Amino acid sequence: MKTIAAGTFKANCLAIMDEVQLRRQPVVITKHGKPVAKLVPVDAGKKDIYNFLSGKGVIRGDVVKPIIPLREWKRIK
Repeated sequence: MKTIAAGTFKANCLAIMDEVQLRRQPVVITKHGKPVAKLVPVDAGKKDIYNFLSGKGVIRGDVVKPIIPLREWKRIK
């Protein structure tokens, strides 16, 4: 994996981003020789996990009404 100093990254940010996109290889950005960030290519084919079930379910009936009638609840107590 390629590593780049933060100063070099700052000076050549757009070119480095283009290279990561083209070669599909991540780049580690270091500060004083220690890794602080990683620039990775975006996977266009993968969907984000957030909201992935949106539009796939159907609400049928009253979602607020209890499943068991009130008189049954009283018996359970």
